Amino acid sequence: MTRSLIPWIIFTLTLIMDYYGFSAVKSAFRGHSDQTRVVAFVIYWGLTAFVVFYFILGLIYNFRENSTPVTRFTTGIFMGIFVSKLILVLFLLIEDASRFISYIYNLILKPTNELHTSRRQFLDSVFLGMAGLPFIAFVHGMLKTAHNYQLWRINVPIKDLPSALDGLKIVQISDIHAGSFSDKEPLKKAVELINSLKPDLFFFTGDLVNNKATEYEPYIDVFKHIKAKYGQFSILGNHDYGDYIQWDTPKLKQENFQTLKDHHKSSNWDLLCNENRIIEINGEKIALIGVENWGAKMHFTRQGDLMKAYSGIESIPTKFLLSHDPSHWDAEVRKHCVDIQLTLSGHTHGMQFGVENKWFRFSPVQWFYEQWAGLYTKANQHIYVNRGFGYIGYPGRVGIRPEISELTLVKA
Repeated sequence: MTRSLIPWIIFTLTLIMDYYGFSAVKSAFRGHSDQTRVVAFVIYWGLTAFVVFYFILGLIYNFRENSTPVTRFTTGIFMGIFVSKLILVLFLLIEDASRFISYIYNLILKPTNELHTSRRQFLDSVFLGMAGLPFIAFVHGMLKTAHNYQLWRINVPIKDLPSALDGLKIVQISDIHAGSFSDKEPLKKAVELINSLKPDLFFFTGDLVNNKATEYEPYIDVFKHIKAKYGQFSILGNHDYGDYIQWDTPKLKQENFQTLKDHHKSSNWDLLCNENRIIEINGEKIALIGVENWGAKMHFTRQGDLMKAYSGIESIPTKFLLSHDPSHWDAEVRKHCVDIQLTLSGHTHGMQFGVENKWFRFSPVQWFYEQWAGLYTKANQHIYVNRGFGYIGYPGRVGIRPEISELTLVKA
């Protein structure tokens, strides 16, 4: 399936869902005054008109390459409408399947006893109310949660960790996606929080922008103030290569890529592109390995060269890896570099949607990534997957807040 067909498929599905879902609106407002019914119908089809208007504007102005605060907000509204109507249709399908089974049962075993109209009306009213909740959640996620940064504090037990490194503090952020931002102020507060943690090391694990290096330029003077005692280090993510938009010439794409790498330097970040750094702390050495993007799933670009980045640090016992895509861990890291104790990744965003609390956590992204958020351990190796600092596509967060990670190394 080509990428150009996906918007048309979503648009067609939305219109089909609108037509099918309207049966619930008619049923729920049966018996109400004509004026009330007209208002309900206008609101319902008004949302459909918004979807059509959004789709047409998206084709004309190419929202992917010409993103603005207005287009990002309308994209969020569109996604809220789509999810709400999808849930409504799922409820209706279940109801219609139940009706069909009941009809067959009654037809075979006893006289037909159809579902009373009043009960149908009640159920359709309930379905409409439940379908409206996701829309409210999506709007709240844009207005309140998008920059409601959550600090996750995690102790990482490292086998044979030298005493001099016990208690070492790492602060990590990932997936800034600067092209989705409109306001510096929340970012400044986040940087203040990062610096207040007094990190020994700061790591950024990829996806600085959505598509173009210019997206990050308004925010260089914000992120360059991040300071860590032993340095700030970064890597590239799949969005940093400019692969998701059309370029007039290959040269322009390459120039954009070089500019983006220069922006890391302007932020006072040491960008690791399939290479390593030796960091000496309290007389002990840490081998920090940084690879370019390498994904085992969903056809993401594979620019990473783990063995090249690993070369020359074999004898150093303490090794950490920065690798944007967590699928790299099982696919290559654990197979070929079993002495890398800790890998830090991002990429998944926790899908920007899910539920997390003490007793339960869920996000649809876990159907695609075994390691999707938080700390995972196999044998003596760990991977920490950051939930992401920014957002893309949907300009907000529902249930999965943007993250600043504080990882403290402790002896296992």
